Amino acid sequence: MMHSLKIPRGLRRGDKVAAVSPSWGGPSLYPDRYKAGKRQFEEIFGVEIVEMPHTRATADYLARHPEARASDLMQAFADADIAGIVSTIGGEDSVRLLPHLDLDVLRQNPKVFMGFSDTTALHFACFTAGLRSFYGPSLMAGFAENGGMHKFSIDAAIRALSDTAPMGTVPNNEVGWVGGSTDWGEPTLQKTPRPLNTAQPPRILQGRGKALGHLMGGCAEVLEMVKGTPWWPPLEVWKGAILFHETSEDAPPPQYIRYWLRNLAAQGILKGLNGILLGRADPAGKTDYQADLENALIQSLGEAGRNDLPVLSGLDFGHTQPMLTLPYGAHAEIDCVSQRLTILEAGVS
Repeated sequence: MMHSLKIPRGLRRGDKVAAVSPSWGGPSLYPDRYKAGKRQFEEIFGVEIVEMPHTRATADYLARHPEARASDLMQAFADADIAGIVSTIGGEDSVRLLPHLDLDVLRQNPKVFMGFSDTTALHFACFTAGLRSFYGPSLMAGFAENGGMHKFSIDAAIRALSDTAPMGTVPNNEVGWVGGSTDWGEPTLQKTPRPLNTAQPPRILQGRGKALGHLMGGCAEVLEMVKGTPWWPPLEVWKGAILFHETSEDAPPPQYIRYWLRNLAAQGILKGLNGILLGRADPAGKTDYQADLENALIQSLGEAGRNDLPVLSGLDFGHTQPMLTLPYGAHAEIDCVSQRLTILEAGVS
């Protein structure tokens, strides 16, 4: 199935890229933040951001009308003049779009689609339709980072969405990282870079040698919403995969990670995995949160008899800044000796 995924064309200068709001209606509440992300995306890729009918609809309207959000997504995919689609922001209910999506439209119109967090559910819709999509920054959380987007994030997005060479080894983040939130309603903060925590390279928690597999995963809480739906991949899709797994700013208790991984074990998914990537968590003021998540993961793997499974933790993807862009279904390698991730193919064609 990995070989049958349609790989979208890379973004080129002069392209039109649609901004969609498939979850929370953040652009209506924080228009300056949205505009900052839109401007940064246009400058990085040399493209024009275009809006769908409900991109800037009120948050209340979008919450009550998942069909409107789905309509925007379908229109963006179907429009031949639009080369790519990016989420404005995440949220908590894009799974509600399920009854309103036509996967044939996605299948027949492969193009770049990017977002993270709640957009996980729509990535699984793309995957079910046979289309590669990209787990990466949204306009308001990533491209609109205070003081400008980090170079680490910019380079990663370009490698994933524009370059047609293999993406290669993920460089270590040397500049540091920041989690948590800031006041998007305060214009002066938008211009001020947030203070960075000390850079920490990814590290191997267990495993030996090199692990090869295709990338699958997303935000842990949203994966729970997708389980059991028509979008949840069958067991054979997970066989040989490298699962990338991260948690949101809600900072779910570590025991929930154990509960959720026990479900993956019961499905037979953990047994077939070739590796796991654990994102750097937003600690939400809890200094031991990352370590607690790692312990919960290792305990769960031990219960499932997977003490052999390579696990690389502390990668810069998901709810952290700066942020990597990961292509679904792309073949990748975990090197337990160098403690690095290499993406072995191009994200786009």
